[in-house]
Amino acid sequence: MEYVVGVAVVAVLVGVPAIVLWRVMRGRRELGTSPAERATFETLHTASLAGPPLRAGLTADGAERASRHLRALLGSAAVAITDGERLLVYDGAGEHHADQAFEHAAATLKDGRTQVLTMDCDLLECPIRHAVVVPLTTDDRIVGALAAYGQTASAGLVRAAQEVAGWVDSQLELAELDRSRTLLMEAEVRALRAQISPHFIYNSLTTIASFVRTDPEQARELLLEFADFTRYSFRRHGEFTTLAEELRSIDRYLILERARFGDQLQVTLRIAPEVLPVAVPFLCLQPLVENAVRHGLESRNGVGRITIIAEDAGAECNISVEDDGLGMDPDRLRRILAGDIASAGGVGLANVDERLRQVYGDEYGLVVETATGAGTKVNVRLPKYHPGVSAR
Repeated sequence: MEYVVGVAVVAVLVGVPAIVLWRVMRGRRELGTSPAERATFETLHTASLAGPPLRAGLTADGAERASRHLRALLGSAAVAITDGERLLVYDGAGEHHADQAFEHAAATLKDGRTQVLTMDCDLLECPIRHAVVVPLTTDDRIVGALAAYGQTASAGLVRAAQEVAGWVDSQLELAELDRSRTLLMEAEVRALRAQISPHFIYNSLTTIASFVRTDPEQARELLLEFADFTRYSFRRHGEFTTLAEELRSIDRYLILERARFGDQLQVTLRIAPEVLPVAVPFLCLQPLVENAVRHGLESRNGVGRITIIAEDAGAECNISVEDDGLGMDPDRLRRILAGDIASAGGVGLANVDERLRQVYGDEYGLVVETATGAGTKVNVRLPKYHPGVSAR
């Protein structure tokens, strides 16, 4: 084996409650440019602090970490957040009202309407006299409630509570999307394993068995490589890995295939060291290499060659897997990638293409060069850094 800033501000503004922006604009008229700029910054900063905890969903931990910032956005004496079954957090003054907070939300959780409540409190110094309770929804389902507590229940507080609740809803919907995306990717990886494993496991074990009597030491080494490969392929943690780990798994795979094909399989790897730490979707390259072996070389006579190249391209890395095998009809390839026909002619191509597009966007889908009898070259372009992508 041969080894050779403006758009962001607009995006945040979309998620800021209208009542808060109204206050900012009012401040612009009353206080002038400099105070308005400070108010704008403070509002956006507060919203940015409240958002990430909610992106994990409506949990006690997320609600607790977001509550102080939500209270600042509302300008209320206290806030409470519930899910459909219990109080998640009560933050602010009048903690003796916390025990009744879930009870305060009961009617809103039942019918989804905003409730304005008058509090019964014997403590003269307590600043909590009214509560505005608004529903939290995801996909038109009531999943919880947000309550703003204060001295009065003005129309401004009601409107502010509704706007902040709408912003919280958007964060919870993003959390649902993230969760759905994760589940989908996990399902796709499981499907990919199901495609790859039976064929490869059978051939690998058959090859290892053939060496047991003739070359026991070689059989032992191959069995260890097989164990390491399957351990990596069937691991249960993490959507992403490093390019170095993915290439290490590919190396094990090729060792096993070369034991099977002998000198008929020649492999060239040319990898730039700079791209080895780049985080990549788990099992995004190994299927392309297996595809090159199975459908590029198995059915042809003579020597087959596979070339794997990973190059540094500034903010991106370019990876290609090329074989000089039988190739494929381009129209059939288009139908496979579009999901119109089963990918029997290309193990995992559609799966890998779909996962790359989900993670990085449509512009990062596979680019395949092929023709019948002309071999196949699969090009993968990946950003070195992308939000939410890290090999943990």
